[in-house]
Amino acid sequence: MKTIGLIGGLSWESSAVYYRLINEIVRAKLGNTHSAQSIMYSVNFAEFEKLQHQGKWAELTELMIDAGMRLKRGGADFIVICTNTMHKMADEVEEQVGIPLLHIAC
Repeated sequence: MKTIGLIGGLSWESSAVYYRLINEIVRAKLGNTHSAQSIMYSVNFAEFEKLQHQGKWAELTELMIDAGMRLKRGGADFIVICTNTMHKMADEVEEQVGIPLLHIAC
């Protein structure tokens, strides 16, 4: 089983939904007590929200790349961003981190 790297905290509520749904799908496909192998790096949403309102997308991209690198170093095989808005920089995050990013639009 591959290890999923989850960038969470954008907000924690949406992260909890992603985590629950991923594990429900794994259990439905594999049965019984199976759950997903995953690592979550949770950011401070207040910092991200402030930068979003200031239109500082380059800074946000760097923060997302940093989160992705932390997940990669932790053993993630691919990344999922647990929110919609931050997929604006998904391509750049995937390119800079060097592991696949599962985009919600796919």
